[in-house]
Order: sequence, then structure tokens, then C-alpha cells
Amino acid sequence: MDTTYELDAILATQPHAIVERDGVRYTLLGTAHVSPDSVRAVEAAIASGAFDAVAVELDPQRAQALTDPDALARLDLVQVIRSGRIALFAANLALAAYQRRLAEQLGIEPGAELKRAVLDARERQLPVHLIDRDVGTTFRRASEQLGWWQRAKVGAGLVATLLSTDEIEASEIERLKQGSVLESTFDEFASGSPALYETVIAERDRYMAARLRETSGNAREVLAVVGAGHLQGLSRHLREEQAAPAGIRESLEARPKKSEVPWFTLALLAFVVGGFAWGVYRGGLDVGADLLLQWVLATGLLGALGCALAGGHPLSILVAFVASPITPLHPALASGTLSALVEAWVRKPTYADFMALRDDVQTLRGWWRNRVARVLLNFFLTSLGTAIGVWTGGLRMLGRLVG
Repeated sequence: MDTTYELDAILATQPHAIVERDGVRYTLLGTAHVSPDSVRAVEAAIASGAFDAVAVELDPQRAQALTDPDALARLDLVQVIRSGRIALFAANLALAAYQRRLAEQLGIEPGAELKRAVLDARERQLPVHLIDRDVGTTFRRASEQLGWWQRAKVGAGLVATLLSTDEIEASEIERLKQGSVLESTFDEFASGSPALYETVIAERDRYMAARLRETSGNAREVLAVVGAGHLQGLSRHLREEQAAPAGIRESLEARPKKSEVPWFTLALLAFVVGGFAWGVYRGGLDVGADLLLQWVLATGLLGALGCALAGGHPLSILVAFVASPITPLHPALASGTLSALVEAWVRKPTYADFMALRDDVQTLRGWWRNRVARVLLNFFLTSLGTAIGVWTGGLRMLGRLVG
């Protein structure tokens, strides 16, 4: 059968767009991330032999998670904590739990068509280009567009996703037919926030268009498998964008520069040290020492309590108690990070813990049973306890100073 005719028959049943630029013909195949029809369309398109390269709406991290079931078990949890990626790890875990619920409800793994595109292309020895932006970069850029209350709501939503066993609502499934798990997660906020929509959806359209231009190489026929919701924006950028693709990619990977001066930490340090000095000035060393003791006990005990509630090892609890009065006064330290590092070192997670993680985090009991989940709990509850202690201790000091 003529491959052109065969490909036309496949595309006739699926959302798609064709863009020719710089001697390359890009066939953008729009898919639904929860549709068996999309999986079959991807299989047929690659099997047609019409393409000499395949691009997929994935970044390396998500591609590995989809195609390598043992990737999670090889994760170095200590390195994740040290590099400050534990919150991102927890967010990815929530997305994985959400995907699992979808798979159980619909009988198909979300993103199955993307996985099929990668595996089939590799089997045919076709170049595979992962064109989506790193999910961590997207999360961070999106988070920076939110106020603290919206961030709290997103965090609470992710926790609810981890623990929920309810069926996914029909409205959510309909969104997934035009987007992805990532877009669905931020849909509530993106719909009412132009800046957030720009970060989560529109920026990625432009980013993927730049990556297509950047990675086409010697290919003349490129199949790009992307969510149907990206077709319009992606094809427009691919057709009209004139800036160099490398520059576009770098600008969309960059994070806005924050002030290098940790104003909150400096203000807190000035308050604690100044309060101690003022107490000594007004009432002598006894009053100053009492104020300092109140700070240490408020932050240390509540930080240690958070660690204890997480089922922390006694050594982790001790570290939380010692670190909590100090870390709020240092911009590069966090009590939750230190106690979680100790917990991961003392109770090193096993291969079985990693493999059971996605199941265990869907029950309350599983969070304390699984060593990986318990490290996450340690980080968040210790940090929360310390934060409450900062406000409690600060208010008590202020009460003594003005009393």
C-alpha cells in the first residue's frame, strides 16, 4: 500500500496539523492522553514508514518514568533532599498517584500513546526527540506566578490527590482528552490567571516548537506526537516564529532572578537578636536568657513534634529540635531538610520501599509504613512545626518586649 495514502487515512480520523518549514515537513498528531484510539493512531503512523524521526511531548524525566518501571527504585533519595528537590519529588509522586487512579478507572495508562511513540520509534531505530520542557522547570515557573494562598491550595490539592481513592470525575477526564495530567492539575488556576496559563500551556507550545526546529537535524519528515490541546499554539509558533530556537529555549528554561538579599531571614534575625539585646538592656541577662529560651523551646519543640508525628527516628527528632531554632535565621538551611537527611541515612529506604511507594501513599497507614514516604512526611511536618514555632516564639518574645 502507498505510504502516503495509508498515512492520509490515519490522519483523517485524528486531530492533526502539517507545517512545512526550512525543508522539513512536520506532521503534528494531536492525541488524547486517555484514549486507546490515540495509541492505535500512533502505532499506525509510525508503522506507515512515512517518517524518519519522531518527536514526543515528553521531557527526559517523564519519558524514563513511562518507559522504565524500575527508574524510581534507582533514585538516590539523599541526593534529592540535598539538591532541594524533595517538594518536586512529592509533586511528581502525586501526579503518579493520579495517573494510577485514571489507569484503574479507564483501563488505560495516561500517556500510553506517548510511551508507544517512544518504544515503537526506538524499535524501528528512528531518532526520538523529547521536546517538552522539564516538568520541574514548569512547576517552578508556574509556582512563581501564584500567591502564597494559591500555592497552599495547589499543595493541598496534591496531598488530596495522593490520598484519594475516589473515581476521577467525568469533567476531569474530558479535560484530559484535550490536554494532559500537568494541565489538568493547574486547570482551576490557569483558567482564572492569564500569567499561569501562559506558563503552563502557552510557554510550552512555544518551547516545543523551538525544540522541533532545534532537533530536526537531517530529518525531512518528522512526526510529533502531542496532546490535541497543543495543536493550535504549537503549529502557529512552528510556522511563524523567527527567533533562533536555542535562544527561545534558554529564555523559557530560565527562572526570574530573585533578590539575592534574604529580606525575611534578615528581618527575623534582627528581630530575634534585637529582642534578646533589648531584653538584656531592660532587665539584664536573666530577661535576655528567658527570651532566648522561649525562642528555642517554641521552635525546637514544635519542629521536633512535627518530626515525631512523622514517625521520625529518635536521632531525626533530636536533629529537628537542635536545627529548628537556628535554621529560620539562615537562608541556606532548613530544619525539614536536615531531619529528612538524617532519617534517610538512619533508615535507608530499600528497593521494596520504592517499588511499593505508589501504592503505599494512597493510604494513611502506608505513609508511615513506607520509608520513602516517611522521609517526605519528616520533611514537611518538621518544616511545618518549625514554621509554627517561629510565629509562636516570635509572638511570645514580642509580648514580653512590649509588656
